[in-house]
Amino acid sequence: MDESSMKFLSVGITMIGATIGAGFGLSRVFSSWLEGIARNPSADSKLSKVGFVAFAGTELVLLLGFVVAVMLLNK
Repeated sequence: MDESSMKFLSVGITMIGATIGAGFGLSRVFSSWLEGIARNPSADSKLSKVGFVAFAGTELVLLLGFVVAVMLLNK
């Protein structure tokens, strides 16, 4: 394997890991969020704030994986 194919392979592995991790994280965030609202509908406003922060944190993992992949690609 030459250098460019190894570069693309490392980018692919990085993005696979980031997307799988973000997918599991997002499913966990939203299932817990909806379960909390279903158990206590009056706490919807409090849970929405926490849910959006958790959503943003989980998406940050995906974006950081993308940044690492781009850095590997340009190396």
